[in-house]
Amino acid sequence: MIVKQLRSRFSLCALLTLAGLARSTFYYQVQVQSRPDPDAALKQEVERIYHEERGLYGARRITAVIRNSGTLVNKKVVERLMAELGLRSVVRPKKYRSYKGTVGKIAPNLLERNFTAQRPNQKWVTDVTEFKVANR
Repeated sequence: MIVKQLRSRFSLCALLTLAGLARSTFYYQVQVQSRPDPDAALKQEVERIYHEERGLYGARRITAVIRNSGTLVNKKVVERLMAELGLRSVVRPKKYRSYKGTVGKIAPNLLERNFTAQRPNQKWVTDVTEFKVANR
């Protein structure tokens, strides 16, 4: 905090007025900065597991590893700590899982893209599209 750095040369009241801060805000920040980090040990554990698994484990799997070791921790806490540490898991590409099955009979192309007709009802075309809804 810049107010804390300049406090030795200027009065605290003048600095807080210039910065637009309340006195209580300044002392609250001083108190917060002097507290030890409550998640320091957990951060080290998350970082150790992340690097041990070469970045392949995300928050869910890291949470599972920590829980298996006997420490109760929430997945959201691990997500927050990973974000603070700048750790992002490697997203593997999804495997292509398309299956066409047996292809039905394809009708012959009689029009060959000649859609002009000399009289009404001479040329009719249609298209059939199949959608899979709710695995049916």
